[in-house]
Amino acid sequence: MSHIEQGQSTAAEVLAQQDPKAAKKAIAARENGRLVDLSAPAGPHDQLTPVLPGEPEALEVLRHSAAHIMAEAVKELFPGVKVAIGPAIEDGFYYDFDYERPFTPEDLPAIEEKMREIVKQNAPFECEAWGRDKARQHFADQGENFKVELIDDLDAEQVGIYRQGNFTDLCRGPHLPSTGRLGAFKLLSVAGAYWRGDEKRPMLSRIYGTAFFDKKELKQHLALIEEAKKRDHRKLGRELELFSFHDEIGAGLVVWHPRGMILRTIIENLERSEHLKRGYSMVQGPQILKRELWERSGHFDNYRENMYFTEVDEVAYGLKPMNCLAHMLIYKSQLRSYRDLPLRFFELGLVHRHEKSGVMHGLTRVRAFTQDDAHLICRPDQLEEEILGVMDFITDFMELFGFEYSLELSTRPEKSIGSDEDWERATAALTKALEASGKDYDINEGDGAFYGPKIDFKLTDALKRSWQCATIQCDFTLPERFELTFIDRDGEPKRPVMLHRVILGSIERFIGVLIEHFAGAFPLWLAPEQVRVLTVTERADDWAREITQALVDADLRAEVDLRNEKLGAKVREAQMMKVPYMVILGDREVEERMLTPRLRNGKNLQAQSLEEFITLLKEEQAEPLDRLRRRRQSRRA
Repeated sequence: MSHIEQGQSTAAEVLAQQDPKAAKKAIAARENGRLVDLSAPAGPHDQLTPVLPGEPEALEVLRHSAAHIMAEAVKELFPGVKVAIGPAIEDGFYYDFDYERPFTPEDLPAIEEKMREIVKQNAPFECEAWGRDKARQHFADQGENFKVELIDDLDAEQVGIYRQGNFTDLCRGPHLPSTGRLGAFKLLSVAGAYWRGDEKRPMLSRIYGTAFFDKKELKQHLALIEEAKKRDHRKLGRELELFSFHDEIGAGLVVWHPRGMILRTIIENLERSEHLKRGYSMVQGPQILKRELWERSGHFDNYRENMYFTEVDEVAYGLKPMNCLAHMLIYKSQLRSYRDLPLRFFELGLVHRHEKSGVMHGLTRVRAFTQDDAHLICRPDQLEEEILGVMDFITDFMELFGFEYSLELSTRPEKSIGSDEDWERATAALTKALEASGKDYDINEGDGAFYGPKIDFKLTDALKRSWQCATIQCDFTLPERFELTFIDRDGEPKRPVMLHRVILGSIERFIGVLIEHFAGAFPLWLAPEQVRVLTVTERADDWAREITQALVDADLRAEVDLRNEKLGAKVREAQMMKVPYMVILGDREVEERMLTPRLRNGKNLQAQSLEEFITLLKEEQAEPLDRLRRRRQSRRA
């Protein structure tokens, strides 16, 4: 943020000497690994590399610059508007504004047009370092109270100021060399957002947008957005009659309809079966536990803003946000030997967490949800094997549902409990297991749980979006706080270590992701309704009932449609409900006691007997689960 002194070179000039071709394309530079503006001062011995279009860091610089250009456009169009913050985010950018009315989608075309004018002006992004007092006075004079608050919270004598055209902003940068370098962009939506995410602070108008270096990339991204709208699990949840939400009940509380409950039951029954086959014991704890237990565990001091509390007989209780406390008390219910370990306690546990109203979103962010939660209590020498076993379990399930994933190791956050030594031991154990697995992983500094570091599994869906579901957390601290022990080989009591882990995570969240991944068209083994039997005339009703009952008796999920409706309407309805198979029965099928299955994509299969059709369905239903069984068994071999 320093001014260029006379005779001093800029980063752009140094890059031009090193590689003129690359320098011409560069939009920023790396100086000893740190991103800087091309206008930043640089010496001939500085380690500089160009930041080029196509790199993730370049896209972030582009989008951050787009946010500033949008803010300038909004200030020009809407006198009196105040600006808050405007970062680049994973798929684009946003900026928050305070105005006399909320912005609407109808405002976006005018803002886009003004942005195009600013781009044409090709004004340079100019960076300066201002003293704290000067910057504060500048924004105070403009009535920009949000900027003044940000400056007051900064622990710095100087702050970064960026100017382009008529717009000045508080920012660390870096930015594009000029507004004219902004490529293809599109404003997408508007939303409300509390200042600094605090429900007690002002509600601001947030405008979302995205930007790319060329129009083709933007077009592809917009196509994905449209596809995502079609796959929105909230929309499909209504259309497929899976679940609903009701203001009368309360925000973030799901009501499961029959079809959704079938889907959920299929997943939960699979979970129970697979956990039993992998050496877990099923347990269940109560919904509320005394507050003193939550104080002992550290949840009250470190997590209570996410909890609900109540009082029974003048005793304070906390509604559980996690299942670990009851599992530790089960462990403590009897004396444990080193021979007993590891113990693996599994619970499909209903938990409640106080999510702010602004962040709740369909099934993916709710206030009451079920976790496929387990706690593995083991000796320290068993830790690596147990972590690797959980990783294998997660891999098996991700393959079953058709998800790829990436790994992230999250380390100690500022708000945490436990000794440095325990955190180092826990982090080392997770790191060692990751290295032994041979899988690539990233480090996410400071994002661990308050009681221990964790490995997060970020699954990728059909639209290449990332979702965090599975996690493994290594915890030396809670066993210490709850005085968990086992009698070791030498007859002395020792402290075990505990792994907190989920495979799918929140069942609600996972189902939301699953709906969007498959666009509601579930594979046969997951489909709430696998077959719908349709009749052309009443003469086929008896045969239709017989077929349906035979399918149900074979443990298949089938329904019959005998309504006096046109066949085309019946077929369309079954397709809208994304039923994998239809069986259409007319006089010929009744006479020959045959059926011609039809897939939901409209393809007809060859005519076959009822027995052949049941065999076909049973084999298709079993195939993915057989693959899961073979993977599990192969690891034991």
